[in-house]
Amino acid sequence: MIHLYINIPKFENDIRALLMAFFPGQKITVSREKTDIYMDICFKEQTPENIYGRSVVCELGQDGSVSRAGETKTVPGEMKATRDQLKRLAYRLLCEATGTTLPWGTLTGIRPAKVATGCLEEGMSDADIRKYFKEAYKISDRKLDLCLQVAENEKAVLEQVDYQNTYSLYTGIPFCPTICAYCSFSSYPLNVWKNRVDDYLEALFKEIEAMSRKFRRKKLLTFYMGGGTPTSLSASQMDRLLTKLEQCFHIDLAAEATIEAGRPDSFTPEKLKVIRAHGIERISINPQTMNQKTLDAIGRRHTVAQVLEAFDMASAIGFKNINMDLIAGLPGEHLEDFERTLEEIKKLSPESLTVHALAIKRAAALNTEETYAARIGVEETNDMISAGFEAAVSMGMRPYYMYRQKNIAGNLENVGYARPGCEGLYNMLIMEEKQSILALGAGASTKMAVREENRIERIENVKSVKDYIERIDEMIGRKTGIERYVADAE
Repeated sequence: MIHLYINIPKFENDIRALLMAFFPGQKITVSREKTDIYMDICFKEQTPENIYGRSVVCELGQDGSVSRAGETKTVPGEMKATRDQLKRLAYRLLCEATGTTLPWGTLTGIRPAKVATGCLEEGMSDADIRKYFKEAYKISDRKLDLCLQVAENEKAVLEQVDYQNTYSLYTGIPFCPTICAYCSFSSYPLNVWKNRVDDYLEALFKEIEAMSRKFRRKKLLTFYMGGGTPTSLSASQMDRLLTKLEQCFHIDLAAEATIEAGRPDSFTPEKLKVIRAHGIERISINPQTMNQKTLDAIGRRHTVAQVLEAFDMASAIGFKNINMDLIAGLPGEHLEDFERTLEEIKKLSPESLTVHALAIKRAAALNTEETYAARIGVEETNDMISAGFEAAVSMGMRPYYMYRQKNIAGNLENVGYARPGCEGLYNMLIMEEKQSILALGAGASTKMAVREENRIERIENVKSVKDYIERIDEMIGRKTGIERYVADAE
């Protein structure tokens, strides 16, 4: 257990994120008393306006004894400068205390490529960007190379996007065949909720109709159906849903339409034919691993053979862009296991590949001390991520989007790779947060871009399926006036 003392709560999350990266799986408590403290962060000489402070003292100790100490000056009133300097100091002391460094240094935000993209848009040279990242975030050379590649590829795809006059649409299907042990998304086992699926769809149809009236003069750029597992719906239910979306939002005219098919055990030829008949060309088939022992351990409840069958089925039906998701750092797996998975994926040769570092959130079944203790080290997880990069490149892909999560293994990252022309545009748009994204369904989070203020306005739907069905009018009411955030299309 890690005990943290900090007298300015505004910076607690930043320091907590660093501690979690250095000590994965350790419980971190925030103490207001300096007893058994491992990290002590005290802001001194606070201004009369109580603005963050001018001097920061950070002490590291074990069993109450101080082993490292440091101090940094800050500028009153400048929160970002204060936070960044504090993180650099804490990072240096943690490196000294543990004898290790982090691949991403102090960069704990979820969108590292967004920072690099901003630098490119400002006209900074490659050398200047590298110098900035090294000095500001202490990032490793390997991650800096990846970050810049993603930013450059992303910029090339997005520079033609008309953010002002377009929007994207997300529709959530929160049901799954079973719940994976690492999952904390808003998802519900189908065997428990199968009698409420039609009720859910009726509520969703109501939200679709109401929101389409508000966006009838706007141009839909991308459509994404996620979950959960959308293909947990029956073929007839999927047909009804896609028909409603075509009638109300003209998803058939979108530049890109994706369905997160996900679990191979949810596929049937009938479902895939329905999806393809509605013009959807991009789907995801997500094995996570091609090792049967691991699939059994994490509760996937499907076989490696079913993954192969699903891929062949989708290819035969005519899907032109198939993405596959993998997870590095799954319990019990080592580098050779992950490399075996990559070899199987290379035989299939999908158009795009997403490699995730395992992230265990508090709501997930794997979130136990025993599971964390058995997890592999940062270096081996990082080697898995690198192996994923090499495999993707060997299939003619390049990295085009990247994001990070809390509790992610080894403080690493999730990276999307694709062959040129097969990039998932929606994936990039949701990371960049420059375009409004209307999100419908239980647990969906609408993000409306307020461009003149350079911020995102979030509107959340309730996560519970039961509450969503019973409170659908409230969900619609939450979006009253939403159309003002999207300019009329020219």
